[in-house]
Parts: sequence; structure tokens; C-alpha cells
Amino acid sequence: MPGRLQIGLIAVAGMALAPAPTAAQDFYAGKTIDFIVGHYVGGGYDIYARTVARHWTRHIPGHPAIVVRHMPGAGGAKAGLHITHTAPKDGTVIGAVTPGAIMSALLDGRSDSTFDPTKAAFIGTANNGTRVCVTMADTGVRSFADILKRKTIIGATAPNDGTHDYAFMVKNLTGAPLSVVTGYKGTNDIGLAMERREVDGACGWDWASFKSQRGRWLSEGRAHVHVQIGLEPDEELVRRDVPSLWNFVKRKEDREIVELITAQQVFHRPYIAPLGVPAAQLATLRTAFMATMNDPQFLADAQKTGIDVLPLDGGKIQDLIARMAAAPDAVVQRTKRAIRP
Repeated sequence: MPGRLQIGLIAVAGMALAPAPTAAQDFYAGKTIDFIVGHYVGGGYDIYARTVARHWTRHIPGHPAIVVRHMPGAGGAKAGLHITHTAPKDGTVIGAVTPGAIMSALLDGRSDSTFDPTKAAFIGTANNGTRVCVTMADTGVRSFADILKRKTIIGATAPNDGTHDYAFMVKNLTGAPLSVVTGYKGTNDIGLAMERREVDGACGWDWASFKSQRGRWLSEGRAHVHVQIGLEPDEELVRRDVPSLWNFVKRKEDREIVELITAQQVFHRPYIAPLGVPAAQLATLRTAFMATMNDPQFLADAQKTGIDVLPLDGGKIQDLIARMAAAPDAVVQRTKRAIRP
């Protein structure tokens, strides 16, 4: 099971959240915040961002309009690069990036021409997620034991995205003979491909997004969830008798890889601003974000939308990113080999 990194996450979760300075109270009056989503329309990141944006503005002094825009590309890294290098550093442009874009930067190295998460100011994350492998019921795949024995065609997007990196992680660390078909534009596109029978299923689909996008598959018995992937078991999936990937990864070296990759799920829906945003504006955004996460209206909307909410403050994520960036090079190199085709 997870070790030192997980213990560090638990310690970070106990840190206090600072209130927003009074000096920033009127900054946002009459302004618009551009909320740049580094993924495609209709996917899980879009659903989360729009749900959060509907309520976030009520908790920001001055009640600015929040406009969701999309900048897909490079598994979310394109939007991250725009936020950290190009966007105004005044708190009027924020972004939703993928954990995969953050992980890729930490594994592949950072430069002035690539997204560097250590150069982003983290506002918070809306969810601490679990990822799953799923197939359509009529494929004949009934369990992960079947996946270990037979060829299963898995739909995926591109490097840096969970459906790509987690599919290859499962393939390379468990020996499952997966055939990974890349190039799809997000989980909504993969779901359509599954319905058309172009592919059998997907690995690395966020459980909360799956329920929001394709929850009817479960109620109608049209899909099976075969394995859950996370630092700790998801209780809902445990009740569904969905085993953990830890059950199928035996070597110590491989378990270190799984731990490093799944650490990104602690910040499953991360929101960032440029690192140079004034402290007052950043504190305002962070405080308003956490207030939104505890807002009964937002939580009711999230439940209606079918998304899970388990937030973490941006300062805590910032500390976690710094620790992940210091991971031993030997583990980093093994991890890169595991998630790259």
C-alpha cells in the first residue's frame, strides 16, 4: 500500500487555510474572470468547471462574472502554459488543468517553453478522485481477471491525459494484453466510441465523471467496472465489489510507480493562476473557492450534476507539488517507461 508520500498528504491536509486580505475586497467589482479549461467541451473537466463557476462568483467580493473558455491540447499542458506564461498576472485569468499535465511536467522536466506546475499558483482542487477501468457489458469482459487473460481494446486520448497514461500503466505493470487506441478527444468521445463498439472500454476514466457522463450504463447494466485506481479504496466502489489495482501489482518497484502516478489524484480537479498574481487576489480566490466547496447550493448542484466533491486548498497542493518534484530520479525514470507506449 502507499507509504511515505501518502503520509505526507495526510500531514498536508491538516494545514490551516488563511483568510483573504481585506485590501482585495473591491478588486473584482465589475470585472470578468476568464476560466480557461484545458480540455474539451462536454468532458469531466468542463462539467466540473461550469458547476464550480456558477457558484464561485457569489463568494468572490465584487461578484465578477466567470466565463468558461476552452483551450484543449497536450493533455491540458497547453492551457497550463498559457496561464503561467501569457495570461495577465492580476487574478482575472485562471485555469483548470489536468493532473496528467502536471505529472508529465514533473516527469519530463520543465523549461521556459513548457508548462511548469512549480511556476503556477494553485487555488484549489474540487475533488480527490479515483479512476476506473470499464468495459461495455456485451464485450464478454466480466472481471479484471478476464482483462488479464484476453485482448481488450481500450480507447484513450493522448499523453498527459488519464485515459492514456493509466491505460499504459495498467498494461505495463499488470501484464494485461491491452490494445490501446489513442487519439480520442476526451472521455465523452471515448464513451461514444464504446457505444459504437469501436473500442471495448477505457482505463483511467475518473469515477465521478463516469457517473456524471455515463451513469445510466450502470443502472441499465450496460457496462462493468473492473478495477479502481487510487491511493486508498473508494468506499462506493468497494460496496460494488470493485477490486483495487494494488491487488494486481506485486513488485515493490512497480508499486512505487503506481504510488507516484496516483498521487496526482489528490488534486484531481486542480485550478491555477499565474504565479505572479498579487497575494491579496490569490488569497481572495482561495478563500472564495473553499467557501464555494462548502456552499449548500453548490453541493446540491454538484449532487444533481452527479459529480463528487472532496476539496483541497491550493496552498496544500503547492506543497505537494514541491515534494513530488523532488521524487528520486530512478523512480521518475521507471514511471516514464510505464506510461509511455
